[in-house]
Amino acid sequence: MTSYEALDPGDLRPRLPSPLRPAADERFTRHGVRLLLKRDDLIHPELVGNKWRKLMPNLRAAAAAGRRTLVTFGGAYSNHLRATAAAGRLLGFDTVGVVRGEELAGRPLNPSLARCAADGMRLCFVDRAAYRDKADPAAVRALLAREGLEPGSVQVVPEGGSNALAVGGCADLGRELRGAAGTVAVACGTGGTLAGLAAGLGSGQRALGFPVLRGGFLEREIRELQRAAFGGPAGEWRLDDRFHFGGFARTSPALDAFAEDFEDRHGFAVERLYVAKMLYGLTVLAEEGHFPRGTTVAAVITGGPEPRETPAPPPQRGPGSQPGPEPEPGPQSGRRPGP
Repeated sequence: MTSYEALDPGDLRPRLPSPLRPAADERFTRHGVRLLLKRDDLIHPELVGNKWRKLMPNLRAAAAAGRRTLVTFGGAYSNHLRATAAAGRLLGFDTVGVVRGEELAGRPLNPSLARCAADGMRLCFVDRAAYRDKADPAAVRALLAREGLEPGSVQVVPEGGSNALAVGGCADLGRELRGAAGTVAVACGTGGTLAGLAAGLGSGQRALGFPVLRGGFLEREIRELQRAAFGGPAGEWRLDDRFHFGGFARTSPALDAFAEDFEDRHGFAVERLYVAKMLYGLTVLAEEGHFPRGTTVAAVITGGPEPRETPAPPPQRGPGSQPGPEPEPGPQSGRRPGP
């Protein structure tokens, strides 16, 4: 069982800083643009990418406060729920996932939610109206009471893990990339990674975010996250919202074809709902001449494909049972067609 007073995520042997690798690709080189891949998906085999950077500050805060239960929110295919469940198993926290969609309670679990359950997460399905109140303190208190949870023993982590603690953790990503590229691109769900990334970059660097949801609300959210984390605006950043492909969890045959081609070119499995959209957007921008010749662009690979099969029972809980990061997956592993 975890010593909550001395939680050391280093026991899980993360690969930090994550690798930064050149990616020779004529779609960029013919425009005089150099592409780098920041492989945050290789930080840890279960707490992948930006989820490590977001969750660890929240886990440290929970440990310092003696809170042994993590409660968080997500949709049916949430990478954040899956990472939180894995963190609970690996570090000895109880986890509760509030899942959008009450109708899912009576259906077989998809592979993502099955992985959460196998890692010990208690799944609580709520209707979409109730889910929209996830940031309302009174609604959260009512939810905790309904689930039999004492507020003092619970660390509530917002959807996507994005809060001031998480944004501070993601600033490390920017610091690791200082001086490496003029533009650093990342896919955006809740905006926490971009908010921290931009703050950590150096002078003359800019973060470029590709929202995967429709609605145009993300700019406001990012500004609020930076205000909460840093007291005000931090770093240079902008959004390009043309590449959401219809919204979250939506893809298209063109996006799938692009992702498969990128896999074949560069030898790793491309996650469809975030990473593929960001990479697709970068190729379009390069073709449009958005990047001046001589520009270096770093693309943050924030995670890998979701699991495809119902998982086996989880290994023993607690630190010491988890091996170090696995070898990088091959280009055929973990492919998932769009829904």
